[in-house]
Amino acid sequence: MGRLDGKVAIVTGAGSGFGAAIAQAYATEGAKVLVCDINALGGEQTVSSNPSSLSFHKMDVTSAADWKSTMDAAMQKWGKVDILVNNAGTSYRNKPTLEVTEEEFDKVFEVNVKGVFLGCNAWVPQAVERKEGGVIINIASVGATRPRPGLVWYNASKGAVWNATKGLAAEYGPHQIRVVSICPLVTGTGLFSHFTGVEDTPENRQKFTSNVPMGRIGNVEDVAGACVFMASKEAGFITGVNLEVDGGRCI
Repeated sequence: MGRLDGKVAIVTGAGSGFGAAIAQAYATEGAKVLVCDINALGGEQTVSSNPSSLSFHKMDVTSAADWKSTMDAAMQKWGKVDILVNNAGTSYRNKPTLEVTEEEFDKVFEVNVKGVFLGCNAWVPQAVERKEGGVIINIASVGATRPRPGLVWYNASKGAVWNATKGLAAEYGPHQIRVVSICPLVTGTGLFSHFTGVEDTPENRQKFTSNVPMGRIGNVEDVAGACVFMASKEAGFITGVNLEVDGGRCI
């Protein structure tokens, strides 16, 4: 018996990184998962690991029409969606704030905030109508609660997700809908330089992890494990939480 047997999930940005790991972990635990990504090649690669439980649907999380087609696809295939993981996100390279372009600012808020807004609007009505509850898991960032120089507007977008998580949890709790967010530390999946603004060298990793009590950067499995727990019955009385998966970095 898997911890998510009989559940159906939508995971956005599931063509790589956190999203791929979350989708695969959910499938391992017995869920059926609609793997959603704007990158068809990446999405199909995720599905190839477990095609009996994973199905790909191409989508842009900033498009309301794409969200409708995504929900329609999941409902036609499985008849319900118990879990929504708003994982798709974007950033710009860590740099002085005055060097951030308007285009970079707009893209960060379009994907990271509007994507969650549209996802919730698409998913919540069927969950309310079914009267069986469900869970929304938003992937935020440690930068939501402990922002640092260089990624000011990215961190602000994740702070919006952090805040919305609590508001949504309060509003939809009476419908037995739980809303939580996961706040990961930077991982070693090719984004170290992007988020830290320094080259990915052993020396720079050591300098970064010297401020992490557990002495390492994160990995996708850390986040996937937290998402499995938050979607399971074991977390059935947990809502409105922003869980830092960061090895103690934010202490």
